[in-house]
Amino acid sequence: MTILVTGAAGFIGYHLSERLLKEGKRVVGIDNFNDYYDVGLKRDRFAKLLPSPLFKGEELDIADYDGLLALIRSEGVTEIVHLAAQAGVRYSLTNPFAYLETNLKGFGHVLEASRQAGIRHLIYASSSSVYGANERMPFSEADAVDHPVSLYAATKKANELMAHTYSHLYGLPTTGLRFFTVYGPWGRPDMAYFGFTQKIESGKPIDVFNEGRMLRDFTYIDDIVEGIYRLIGHVPQANPAWDRGNPDPASSYAPYRVFNIGNNKPVELMHFIRTIEKELGVQANIQYKPMQPGDVPATYANIDGLAEAVGFRPSTTIEEGIARFVRWYREYYGTGDNKGTDLVAKAAGK
Repeated sequence: MTILVTGAAGFIGYHLSERLLKEGKRVVGIDNFNDYYDVGLKRDRFAKLLPSPLFKGEELDIADYDGLLALIRSEGVTEIVHLAAQAGVRYSLTNPFAYLETNLKGFGHVLEASRQAGIRHLIYASSSSVYGANERMPFSEADAVDHPVSLYAATKKANELMAHTYSHLYGLPTTGLRFFTVYGPWGRPDMAYFGFTQKIESGKPIDVFNEGRMLRDFTYIDDIVEGIYRLIGHVPQANPAWDRGNPDPASSYAPYRVFNIGNNKPVELMHFIRTIEKELGVQANIQYKPMQPGDVPATYANIDGLAEAVGFRPSTTIEEGIARFVRWYREYYGTGDNKGTDLVAKAAGK
């Protein structure tokens, strides 16, 4: 087994690669190190993987189809976990072409390379954002997801449709994972919890949307990685009970599955912020703002499908997860006793 992890310098990609290496798996990791957020943080993650003799790291963009296919073939890749993507709901409002290039064209390259190379299982990142205007909670994979409210969400929905087409036409086994607000050490600076921590510790005001009444299914990174790890060897099969008259969106007559991967315990944003305050020992200066375009008021995952398939059940509480993140954050940025660092500028790569 040789596993290609795209976006290996990213938050989830780094942690998954680290877990795979610890389990003795051979990993080929690629990343294009774009500057959507601090490139230094990405390179620091990647640098932690490079010393392993089981890790082959390459700077490669999935926009380079020929290079991608050549690497897959030369390294004997058998499974792919595709995590490279242009992330972020709000960024898609001002930079739409980044999403079209990476999330649509790039994913097309991954699908076609998987077909050409005979990949045994392609796991790819979808998103809870595909639920869009749906208000029925908890979100279930059986729900229709035809009303996205951001371009980012639309591209993730498109990925699921593209994957099904390849599963149908070529028998390529594909599994889509709808991630629900992942957080933890080595996280993304563009995520709200990261920005809250930076600004609270440095005494800067934080913007809290919808008066803090947002509900999020915050999921700790180790729990996410555990779910992905269990799925790699769980290759989807055609569902013999699939009914064309009453189609199940989460499965198919083809080797195709979609799973929610979340915490199944939504937390109000203000509780999340208060937990950060407690760990930092600093009170936040909060500026309340209205709901932003493209945001949804709540996310809440039904994870019964993944629990049934591979026994996935998150175990990390918000209090445990935030404590670990804050500990890492202070070690990485040299804060805590050292309050002179301009945290926001450093995390932004400035």
